[in-house]
Amino acid sequence: MIKESPVRVDIHNHIYPEKIADRAVAGVGRFYGVVMNCTGTVDELLRLQEQAGLDYSLVHSVALKPDQVITINDFIAEQCREHPSFIGFATMHQDFEDKAGEIERAISLGLSGFKLHPDSQEVNIDDDRLMEFYALLEGRLPVMLHCGDYRYDYSHPRRTKHLLQEFPNLAVDCAHFGGWSIYDLAVEYLQDEHCFMDISSASVWLGPRRTTELIKLYGAERILFGSDYPMWSPVEEMERFYLNNLTSIEQEQVLWHSAEAYLDRELSR
Repeated sequence: MIKESPVRVDIHNHIYPEKIADRAVAGVGRFYGVVMNCTGTVDELLRLQEQAGLDYSLVHSVALKPDQVITINDFIAEQCREHPSFIGFATMHQDFEDKAGEIERAISLGLSGFKLHPDSQEVNIDDDRLMEFYALLEGRLPVMLHCGDYRYDYSHPRRTKHLLQEFPNLAVDCAHFGGWSIYDLAVEYLQDEHCFMDISSASVWLGPRRTTELIKLYGAERILFGSDYPMWSPVEEMERFYLNNLTSIEQEQVLWHSAEAYLDRELSR
């Protein structure tokens, strides 16, 4: 049952154009070995967003090649113009040449930050090419980083710790509790670092007890609600969220105020 909260924000959603959505979602499923039950389309996300009682969905996609950056950013910006409940993050690829220019273009398109996925982009999260990019973003726009995977070293928490210490004024969402599938390592490296963390693709594996423990360990003021659509349905993830043993104040913080702090903007109905 959906409980009352002034504003609810889902900070982590992937969307794709209709003509490639099936192929893109299938690729994600293969990458993680998960059966995907959602379509990854804008229309479905809007429907699920309404069913879940969400007011905003932060949407993004990932460029696997540098020549995909501009096309993806244009698509995300277009969807945000058409759907006011969407907040858009741009993508970047480590080998895209004009990073500074694309940051300026993303801002002009009304995009609110950037999303990177080091594991699927096959680049270390603290690679020099990305460190250059973080330097350009610091103090200007937030960045969301896929973090953690027991199969790879690209986004290991020790690498995340390195970039956080190099850029203390960069607003970072270390997605998936800072270390998908290696949550305890994330605690070891990131507990005392300055960053946000979303809970997407985490509580489904961790269960309510461990999810609650991690939220309280890091502090609700650092935690963001996220569903990781189309990996999971926002409706089901919202139901899971309310199984956690959180106070109403902590719930409101995770669903609303942490997103405001991360994005540095007020969010209201």
